[in-house]
Amino acid sequence: MNGPTISEADVQEFHTVRPRLFGIAYRIVGSAAEADDVVQDAWIRWQATDRDAVRDAPAFLATATTRLAINVIQSARARRESHVGASVPNAIDVGADPAVHVERHNALEEGARVLLEKLSPVERAAYVLREAFDYPHRQIAQVLGLTEANARQLVTRARMHVSSDRRRRVRAEDHERLVKVLVYAAQTGDLVQLEQFLVADSGPALEVAA
Repeated sequence: MNGPTISEADVQEFHTVRPRLFGIAYRIVGSAAEADDVVQDAWIRWQATDRDAVRDAPAFLATATTRLAINVIQSARARRESHVGASVPNAIDVGADPAVHVERHNALEEGARVLLEKLSPVERAAYVLREAFDYPHRQIAQVLGLTEANARQLVTRARMHVSSDRRRRVRAEDHERLVKVLVYAAQTGDLVQLEQFLVADSGPALEVAA
């Protein structure tokens, strides 16, 4: 079913966030050509959407792009999970159309599991602050009590490990706690609890990293 005729404002809304959508897709699929295809699919979905019901267009488009990109990964690479962690930054976007809430939450749960499987606590802290909440490296360093150079190294290492085949056993309670704190931070915008959780979770590892 086609949506309403698209207005110039709706066209402009999409093109304004298009570079961000490409970045989201590229981080997940790892291919510029495939990322372009995903963004094109997001454009088609945007045209067919009841845009009057969308409260936050950038968040809706980011969520739709994330879901489309994950679908590409799942169909092309069957059981491989190495890229799913990249869905975390986009899955926690808030304000999207309620119709995609369940999909977004499922993507977040899956991505959080990958972060627990593949990253050490201190790597996870740096990765979440940078990729999910767009903290500058200087602020990550302040939160974790590290130098800015160490913060950059942690983020880089975390990105590499997310794409690796390494895997740790994940306890259900740890997974539930991480998802809960990410959802709370995204929904309320209160990042103090998130920072405290990540610092406490990292524990002695921060002393070594520092």
